[in-house]
Amino acid sequence: MTRQQSSHRRTTARAAALLASAAMVVVGVQTGSANADAQREAGATALAFSGSQRAAAVQEAQAGAAATGKAIGLSGKEALVVRDVVKDADGTVHTRYERTYEGLPVLGGDLVVHQKKSGARSTTKATEARISVATTTAAVPSATAKQAALASGANASEAASTARKVIWAATGKPVLAWETIVTGVQQDGTPSRRQVVTDATTGKELYAYEMIETGTGNTMYAGQVTLGTSGSYTLTDALRGGHKTYDLNGGTSGTGSLFTNSTDTWGNGLASNRETAAADAHYGAALTWDFYKNELGRNGIRGDGVAAYSRVHYGNAYVNAFWDDSCFCMTYGDGINNTHPLTSIDVAGHEMSHGLTSSTANLRYSGESGGLNEATSDILGTSVEFYAGNATDAGDYLIGEKIDINGNGTPLRYMDKPSKDGKSADYWSKSVGRLNVHYSSGPANHFFYLLSEGSGSKTINGVTYDSPTYDGSTVTGIGRTAAYKIWYKALSTYMTSTTGYSGARTATLNAARDLYGAGSTQYNAVASAWTAINVK
Repeated sequence: MTRQQSSHRRTTARAAALLASAAMVVVGVQTGSANADAQREAGATALAFSGSQRAAAVQEAQAGAAATGKAIGLSGKEALVVRDVVKDADGTVHTRYERTYEGLPVLGGDLVVHQKKSGARSTTKATEARISVATTTAAVPSATAKQAALASGANASEAASTARKVIWAATGKPVLAWETIVTGVQQDGTPSRRQVVTDATTGKELYAYEMIETGTGNTMYAGQVTLGTSGSYTLTDALRGGHKTYDLNGGTSGTGSLFTNSTDTWGNGLASNRETAAADAHYGAALTWDFYKNELGRNGIRGDGVAAYSRVHYGNAYVNAFWDDSCFCMTYGDGINNTHPLTSIDVAGHEMSHGLTSSTANLRYSGESGGLNEATSDILGTSVEFYAGNATDAGDYLIGEKIDINGNGTPLRYMDKPSKDGKSADYWSKSVGRLNVHYSSGPANHFFYLLSEGSGSKTINGVTYDSPTYDGSTVTGIGRTAAYKIWYKALSTYMTSTTGYSGARTATLNAARDLYGAGSTQYNAVASAWTAINVK
């Protein structure tokens, strides 16, 4: 290949022994039985901002934040801080805010203001409670809260930040509290960043959750593919926000070393070649970036045109992958015996989509909102896999189907009938929020499958599915393209940090209404799919 000075696309060699076939990527090709695209309502489609356009939109919104707060009825002690701005083609602007009270961050006080071109305004709030506390003077010292947060953990080598005074509004009546971030290492080697919230009056622990968002993937090699690299042969993709892929070389902290080569060829399809995992991770990140831009109208994870980065070869025989907000990066282990790196297309899509969720609704990683967080990553990771149209890694509704973690060829999770894994829930119930977030994601994954493909038995890309419904009803799918556009619009404009299953139903109905119209086939299908998993 001719070497060029600008960013260009590189070819990754794969060992024939590991390939079912070698296939060039055809971006955007999708297969499946329910894949006829619905005609989108152009006006409700989000515009893709450049980095400078987004910055200008955020600046403009922040300049008007005081007036907006007054218009929506906030008290004089409250203020709004802009987190994100989404503008639709019809001129509707969705502005996402965090809130402060007497200068203190309000956790669970986030909201989205929707303003049409006509000036009509509506608001979606994480809490409807009035933000007010009797005093902002803490009875419990910050040092006491810090020690209590450390004592509550079970991870190794923990350290804690200085406690930050906040208003806690995510789970009922707002109270004055301390927020402490406790870092350490989980039992499987995954880094730990726990958020612990302590009542500043009583010292009681109000909330604790793990901020490192994990996901398990597969080791499906994608065949011979093209990669975006730099003119100096480094894994730097200038066409996609400057995404870089680094080698941790068994380390568990820091950035690692940027992959650099003397030639244009990366990896040989064998795990023993360190470049192979890097090529897979780099390729998956590129596909996910393209999917966000071309299908969702979003310029990168944060919408600002700036890429996250990837780290491979984390730890020793580490069987996981994770997203971490603190480094704005995706990290991949090498799997059992360091021979099965977790760097496939759907894993990259899953982990990057944790970043997308953090940058939009910021769904809290516990309870029902945690399940929706995980489901979002499964939904978008699966959608990226279909979007790729890669013959070697065909799209499916199975999660981790190639990792063989069960030792019998079965996948980790099933979207058509989640309970087939023995742990996930098929339908919503009052107990769903008490499950591990990877299993409370089941009903939302099931909803997405039903909305995309419908109920009953069918075969897609050689995989047979048979999706039941809670009430025995029949659901007709609208195709995955319409389904993921509805989910993304709901995530980016109508969900908040505290959204649960009932709220997700409302958010997706609002999104379907905006995109296709109230009473449309798509709108009615959203309602039917939620009813089919017992969310009414």
